[in-house]
Amino acid sequence: MNHLQPIKSLFFTLLILVAFTSCTKDDISEGSNFTSITVKLKSITEEHNKVYLDIEDVQLRISESPSNGWVSLNAINSGTHNVCDLRSDAELMLADNFEIASTFIYEIRLVLGDNNFIDLNNTLHSLDVTSLGNATPSNIVTTELIKHRFYNVTIEIDIDNSVSYNEDENMMILNPKLYTEIRQVQY
Repeated sequence: MNHLQPIKSLFFTLLILVAFTSCTKDDISEGSNFTSITVKLKSITEEHNKVYLDIEDVQLRISESPSNGWVSLNAINSGTHNVCDLRSDAELMLADNFEIASTFIYEIRLVLGDNNFIDLNNTLHSLDVTSLGNATPSNIVTTELIKHRFYNVTIEIDIDNSVSYNEDENMMILNPKLYTEIRQVQY
């Protein structure tokens, strides 16, 4: 059995050598046509402390037609969040290194659910996004996502200009005002 020991060592050495020299990550992904995108949500507010948004998804429009061509980025932190906490260095990760075919994007939007509310003087008030508000606020971004690149997208929501009171309907309205920044962070 001792005569098999050198053969065994030689076999494992060759196996490790082949594994390290066979191909690199660049060789594997060279033929792919994908890019990676990360989306984060932040807020701007000076007037409010507790505004809760029901975030269902974040989407990109990759078609010139505004009615279709929306691609979901499968939001990883969906649910109801106090967006007033997303100031300064705090942010909510919505998509983390989501791979998408490199393409031209026309618009980015948040998809909000029905569970949106504001806390005013320790009383919760529902925020309407369906009849007078906007359940799918978006920004026109018109940029090309180039293959083999990584993009960081930051969506800032201006809370103070997004929440209003409609006296005629006697309800709080949410019509989100968004600002979007796209940065290419790596080649």
